[in-house]
Amino acid sequence: MSLNEFNAYLEENAIIKLLLIAAILFVVVLILRKVIHTFFKKTDFIEERKENTLESMLNSIISYTALIGFILVVLDEFTSIEKLLAGAGVIGIIVGFGAQSLIKDFFAGLFLLYEKQLHKGDFISVNNTFHGTVEDIGLRFLKVRQWSGKLLTISNGQIKTIENYNFEYMRVIEKVTTSFHQDPKQAYQVLEKACERLNEELHEYLKKDLTDKAYEPFQVYGMSSLNHEHRGYEYTVVAVVNDLVYWTAAKKTRLILAEELFENNIFMAEQRVELNSSGHGDHHFTSNEKLT
Repeated sequence: MSLNEFNAYLEENAIIKLLLIAAILFVVVLILRKVIHTFFKKTDFIEERKENTLESMLNSIISYTALIGFILVVLDEFTSIEKLLAGAGVIGIIVGFGAQSLIKDFFAGLFLLYEKQLHKGDFISVNNTFHGTVEDIGLRFLKVRQWSGKLLTISNGQIKTIENYNFEYMRVIEKVTTSFHQDPKQAYQVLEKACERLNEELHEYLKKDLTDKAYEPFQVYGMSSLNHEHRGYEYTVVAVVNDLVYWTAAKKTRLILAEELFENNIFMAEQRVELNSSGHGDHHFTSNEKLT
């Protein structure tokens, strides 16, 4: 069969022609994705997380381009696109209103990439409601794997706020509340000793400058409350760590603080309950007890 005969055959069999075009577009998309993946795998001119983000967005653009192109081919096969556009006054308005959310998602996705608000693999909080790791960034949807294992898919246009826990550095902030009967000087000394241990054992987690000096080592920020929730004195321990190890650093920090406080017999704050009763004699009764 010659090329002209093959073209004539396709013109007579529209379904086969469309299936062939769909197959070609599918193969082209796979090849382009493979080329992009190989390119970013062999290059190292930007950070890996940024490369993964850019690769994800490019794959999304390629997929949507192929899909829109195929839709136009199908329309052209059964009707003239020029006539369709010429008489698309009312239909265009209807479609325009229906496509508002689509356009909103599209531009929101572009701004997410352009403004570098997040990268693939970042741990984020979306709209102060959903928390998880970014698995995919597309032109329309953002996919976040929550800690429970659930995969959240949210349209880019619905995203109002993003809290990114993986943006160069994070500050570990741990608060300790001691009893009112605990000597503040002793508690402060124990916390300072705990910070020395933290700086020694968790040195690799600290964010450092070019001279290998920690930006902000573990330290007692100070007494942050004299009467924290009517329970006791509150102290705060802080340090700046690398963003990728924040959760591990925070967990180990809490464990070391707990060990030091226990070993030095520091009295921690307990639940405080106030019972006020007044009768004809205007009696007043207050009790402090640990709730179990």
